[in-house]
Amino acid sequence: MTVEDRINHSETRIFKAVFPNTTNHYDTLFGGTAMQLMDEVAFIAATRFSRQRVVTVSSDRIDFKKSIPGGTFVELIGKVVHVGNTSLKVHVEIFVEDMYSESREKAISGNFIFVAINENKEPVEIIK
Repeated sequence: MTVEDRINHSETRIFKAVFPNTTNHYDTLFGGTAMQLMDEVAFIAATRFSRQRVVTVSSDRIDFKKSIPGGTFVELIGKVVHVGNTSLKVHVEIFVEDMYSESREKAISGNFIFVAINENKEPVEIIK
């Protein structure tokens, strides 16, 4: 399988409902909760791509373009966008959808960088 095939096969999509326990006093999704969900989908995409142990080492420029109201759906999409020797970068986008209409908009995007590690938690080469 080529690297491009592996990238396409590892794209990860997760849907969530935004319930009151994940919203702030403005009735919008907590930023920290959004980042946690983004890191989770990025981790899954990175692991599906590499089939190795990976850990998050950084996040890069998370842009909050639109607030996400309670009572909506969100779709998180994670896709590997760069593969290095021991690291890879996953771009994540969150789209917000109204539950009762066709409305859908990109709300948040960001990048997460992972490093592959061995059982001793030392960096290892990403198998391409």
